[in-house]
Amino acid sequence: MKKRLGLFILVSFFSVMIFAQDKQPVQISFIAKRMNDSIVHLLVKVNLDKGTQIFSVKKRGEDDSFISALELDSLSLTYRQQTDTVTENGTLLLVPENNESLSTYRLFADSVEFVFPLHINSADSALVKGKFIWLGKSGNTFPSAEIAFSAPVNKSISTELNNNDSGNVEGKSLWQIFLLCFLTGLIAVITPCVFPLIPVTVSFFLKRSKTKLEGLRNALWYSFSIILIYTIPTFILVLLFGDDVLYQISTSAFSNLVFFAIFIVFAISFFGVFEIQLPNSWANKADQKAGKGGLVGIFFMALTLVIVSFSCTGPIVGTLLGQASSGGVSSAPVIGMLGFGAGLALPFSLFAFFPTLLQSLPKSGGWLNSVKVCFGFIELALALKFLSNVDLIYHWRLLDRDVFLVLWIVIFGLMGIYLLGKIKFSHDSDLPYLSVPRLFFAIATFSFVVYLIPGLWGAPLRHLSGFIPPDETQDFNLDLLKYQQNGATNLSKTVSLAEPPKRLTDKLHVPYNLTAYFTLAEGLAAAKVLKKPIMIDFTGHSCANCRKMEKEVWKDPEVLKRMRENFVLVSLYVDESTELPLNEQYIKKDGDKVITEGDRNLDYEITQFGGNSQPLYMFLDLEGKPISSKRYGYDPNVSLFIAHLDAVKMSFEKSLVK
Repeated sequence: MKKRLGLFILVSFFSVMIFAQDKQPVQISFIAKRMNDSIVHLLVKVNLDKGTQIFSVKKRGEDDSFISALELDSLSLTYRQQTDTVTENGTLLLVPENNESLSTYRLFADSVEFVFPLHINSADSALVKGKFIWLGKSGNTFPSAEIAFSAPVNKSISTELNNNDSGNVEGKSLWQIFLLCFLTGLIAVITPCVFPLIPVTVSFFLKRSKTKLEGLRNALWYSFSIILIYTIPTFILVLLFGDDVLYQISTSAFSNLVFFAIFIVFAISFFGVFEIQLPNSWANKADQKAGKGGLVGIFFMALTLVIVSFSCTGPIVGTLLGQASSGGVSSAPVIGMLGFGAGLALPFSLFAFFPTLLQSLPKSGGWLNSVKVCFGFIELALALKFLSNVDLIYHWRLLDRDVFLVLWIVIFGLMGIYLLGKIKFSHDSDLPYLSVPRLFFAIATFSFVVYLIPGLWGAPLRHLSGFIPPDETQDFNLDLLKYQQNGATNLSKTVSLAEPPKRLTDKLHVPYNLTAYFTLAEGLAAAKVLKKPIMIDFTGHSCANCRKMEKEVWKDPEVLKRMRENFVLVSLYVDESTELPLNEQYIKKDGDKVITEGDRNLDYEITQFGGNSQPLYMFLDLEGKPISSKRYGYDPNVSLFIAHLDAVKMSFEKSLVK
């Protein structure tokens, strides 16, 4: 027995030793992921042991042998695109070959993902086979191995891209809008118009009700009534005047100018100069009906709250409606108000279920007025956003990016000083000491100010790309200089082959020194000369997501390369105020007259592509017919956008062969 046990231990020991010797310092997995109807990404995911690095798959030059490589078998080789479109997702290290050489190795440590695009039609189910030859570096040694693989490809398109249509984009947008408005509703609870009413209202329900269950029911109905009061009027407005009524209002220059004036008034009110209230008769009538009791009475109690708190919540609601409507998604304003109402109503139900939490609420006092004043500073900053939209539409150049940033720096700087107690308004209480919450809010405010300052010299400020004016409006912008240099050669080649853009070039510009046409007619003419497909960029001066796409996606070097070399870019601004020549103005089917460039662009988007959301990227052939039916909207996924561009280009080239 002892001999058998000893033999077993000996065999086990040698087995472990053999396994340890065979264990490679590089672990690799292979996945074939369909991106669209014709493009499949072969993902080679590499994990590395500590101390081991792997060489890039991209050569430094023709004679570079220090690379990892993918070799497909004879059948799979037909799938490989001939263009150099391999991407490497990882942290690239440039390591000197030796102390005397100026050459460097291209290496990755820890992990890296190599993405090899393949052309496989959606009608085909395929098995991609081959081997991956990796070359590593561990100290002064260069380990290497070949790993055979086979990765199946499904016929169906990956859900992530197949649904990259308006439905999916709108679905994600609606959830984002709901969550944003919900959080804003929660913030609105701490305004001086709402916060003091929470303990009073909850106590009223619990004490007036005969049983605890009835009190909870009444509190829930009160909260639900608040949600209905914010949601139903918005729904009726959309129902009566059409899906795009709030969108038209939010993108109208006149509406933005009115909103600017209203927000200035609200900001002054928040600073304590005067109080804005809805007519007292409204509140009195609602209060009278609330006294009748029952579910109807509770509903009018909720209506009374909404009316009384208007001076605090009105500006917030107006801001949310404007932002929700600007996306062009018809149900967005309704979803936004649903979220805001839910956020505002939640505390009333929460404290009704857990009344002991009321004791932990801070008592009303001067801090509520401080919250109101801070909202005043925020309203003042938002007012400038509405004025900036008008400025961009009419090309006044009053609020260029640098001027806008200076004003925001001053506004939020003053807000930080106020939080420190160095500025005092008429309704403020004495501040004998600085509380910890005020200190932290002041730190956050000054941090935001410091973040804004580099933008005066052209720092991207990516997180604010949807709120501040575009980079092109800033005269001195260091960030754009490199794009002007890199794009100069390509620009001269394009102009020599096709007529350069003429119409609206004195008013409209696109970032990163891209060549863009601003009318479809000019773009079509250039496309026929250059034999390139058209990329239509439906955009707008007041489109926040358009600026985000430009910052987060267009700016990527691989995206810029494709947009410059493979497409004729046509940017159609749906809110451009320049009037059309009289011979180009026309009457739409609904009887409205198309007068401006923006009117025509928006009408073209709606009639040809069935929507009015921006951004929207559609692609046309040389005859002006759509190459793809996919409505590609806002999505910051760079790889997805690259795959879509490649698929469109390939479809276009196939159509030329036919």
